[in-house]
Amino acid sequence: MREYATRLLPGDALGVKEAAALLRAGELVGIPTETVYGLAADALNGGAVSRIFTAKGRPQDNPLIVHIADLDALPLLAAEVPELAARLARAYWPGPLTMIFRKSARIPDEVSAGLATVAVRMPSHPLARAVIREAGTPLAAPSANLSGSPSPTLAAHVMADLAGRIPAVLDGGECAVGVESTVVDVTGKTPCLLRPGGITPAMLAAVAGGVSVHPAVTGRLPEGAAAASPGMKYKHYAPKAHVVLVRGTPAAYAAFVNARQAGQVAAMCFDGEEGALRVPYITYGRR
Repeated sequence: MREYATRLLPGDALGVKEAAALLRAGELVGIPTETVYGLAADALNGGAVSRIFTAKGRPQDNPLIVHIADLDALPLLAAEVPELAARLARAYWPGPLTMIFRKSARIPDEVSAGLATVAVRMPSHPLARAVIREAGTPLAAPSANLSGSPSPTLAAHVMADLAGRIPAVLDGGECAVGVESTVVDVTGKTPCLLRPGGITPAMLAAVAGGVSVHPAVTGRLPEGAAAASPGMKYKHYAPKAHVVLVRGTPAAYAAFVNARQAGQVAAMCFDGEEGALRVPYITYGRR
């Protein structure tokens, strides 16, 4: 993988132009959205999209979400736009809602993980939409982090994970929502929730008249089944154990954890803070 001197671009017109130029050239750029920062590539360029998987260490069978700036782009990506989808778009776009459509012939397999569907959303962050318009192409963009790391809500988080792996990050400040978008399948008569997010089932039902929930939302995807949405097969921080958030210094954290009953607790911490722990632990990146 090529090594880059990753640049932090300002969140202004010049930064948008630089980011768009890189994207048109087939490069990757970290961009802000209202949910989390995304690692963007030209969604119609399969070679560029494949670099996302390399940079993140992302499994190839995990489909990507395509981001658009205007509704006019949707018919270019979706083979059909059901009336249900049009209603949801009027209610919640731009915003943290992703919809699954039957894909058009323009969508590379790298984006859809070889499926017959494509995930599309229109972000509300003004810089995200400005970059899409300036680049002149829809952008495929999962979260801009190493796979398995916390989702980034600041440009600094992206730099901590991906510096050296991508050419640039566009600084758009802190993300307003802070969790990934809601994903719903709109290829049927009733929307089917595939991934929870900022748009709740009640909000979906208020527009659609009802909503179903895919079994993988509360359980595991069956062995060998294809994931129609990110978050279905490779979970986004969905622990089943009781979780306690400890505020304090690394030393105070270690003392609290070490005082718990042996064999009944495990710890999560930043890199370099595990030295004093006497329980099983995992680290999830640099602070």
